[in-house]
Amino acid sequence: MTPSTGTLVRHYRWEDMPAEPLKKGLSRKLITGERMMIAHVYFKSGEEVPRHSHDNEQLTYILSGALHFWFGAEGEQEITVRAGEVVVIPSHVPHRAVALEDTLDVDVFCPPRQDWLSGTDAYLRG
Repeated sequence: MTPSTGTLVRHYRWEDMPAEPLKKGLSRKLITGERMMIAHVYFKSGEEVPRHSHDNEQLTYILSGALHFWFGAEGEQEITVRAGEVVVIPSHVPHRAVALEDTLDVDVFCPPRQDWLSGTDAYLRG
């Protein structure tokens, strides 16, 4: 417990956390605080995330591999994000992505994604 707030400080090791399988070629590990969430998302090459949007602001940082994104209602803006690069996705911006190779990305959301926590994120599942 920290003396000033009485809040328990938590410590995690990614390698000790079990991966949550989603659809074939896609899995993730989540860590959630009160007002933010961080995730490791593991993609096999060619795996796609369908177009979606959410209220949460999103930072996507690619640790290894590459994701190609389409942003906007018609996918009018395209960006390829590679290892060492970050894309900032504002609230409510439609986006989809495909892994150009096996990829590990770090997603940070504020506030936490309630659909990810409750398992109601059908667009990512089988």
